[in-house]
Amino acid sequence: MRLTRRQAILSLPLSTRVIVLARQKDASANLDWTCPMDPDYRASKPGVCPRCGMKLALKVPERLEYPLRLSHSPEMLRAGQPVKLKLQVLDPATQRITTKFEVVHEKLMHLFLVSQNLQFFAHEHPVLQADGSFELAVSVPYGGMYRVLGDYYPAGGVPQLAVDTFYASGEPKEVPIEPSLAPSRAQNLTASLRMDPEKPLAGLETKLFFTLDPGSDLQLYLGAWGHMLVASADLIDLLHLHPFLADGGSQAQFNVIFPRPGLYRVWTQFQRSGVVNTTSFTIPVASL
Repeated sequence: MRLTRRQAILSLPLSTRVIVLARQKDASANLDWTCPMDPDYRASKPGVCPRCGMKLALKVPERLEYPLRLSHSPEMLRAGQPVKLKLQVLDPATQRITTKFEVVHEKLMHLFLVSQNLQFFAHEHPVLQADGSFELAVSVPYGGMYRVLGDYYPAGGVPQLAVDTFYASGEPKEVPIEPSLAPSRAQNLTASLRMDPEKPLAGLETKLFFTLDPGSDLQLYLGAWGHMLVASADLIDLLHLHPFLADGGSQAQFNVIFPRPGLYRVWTQFQRSGVVNTTSFTIPVASL
């Protein structure tokens, strides 16, 4: 019978066992380099995180929340008309506007916008202004609520995900939200989805396996082999994720923990031959 590693260690003489366990502890203590975005990834030397491509840090600052403040002009926002969004990141200690940011996936800020009916999705990159605020010109197609997810990295802090909301007047478009797991066709590729477990459970990890067809000529998009936004049907929960495993081939794996039961819309972006493809699925998640 083949012993497990733990059984093998326990079978050693006590003096040898102490030495082995001490060496294991020393090896663990040497994993001092940490990814600021994925803190569970640690390494014994400097480098970049294999998941998100972010530079590893020897000491990650305390994980304080840097709130996002959103405003827009004109003040009365109407569907179909241009609007300028203004975003300010506040220092948690002083409540002043933060003016210095680190680059995250080739940009200073990623901004995701989702409409209440889940028919509008946008992944944009606001421009940093001289006063430290960010601005983005946009036009939204429907009346109703829009949720905004900002992804940014204040200098001296850690990467942040912050959510805000705005409303547009005008006619809303009511669309039933139903499960949709069929292959999703985008501009120049089709994505098929397989899940493990096949029926996701809230609070437990679900592995999302994407098969891309064609699986050739894939390129890094903003420093990653893919970008994913997960939104609950009520838009309370928003997650921005990158592949757990991907190498530029036809397969990509994302690991997701859906926080609550219900329906979730999942948008995933892959770049192929210079074209950014956005695929979407609607996944039912059951109670544990």
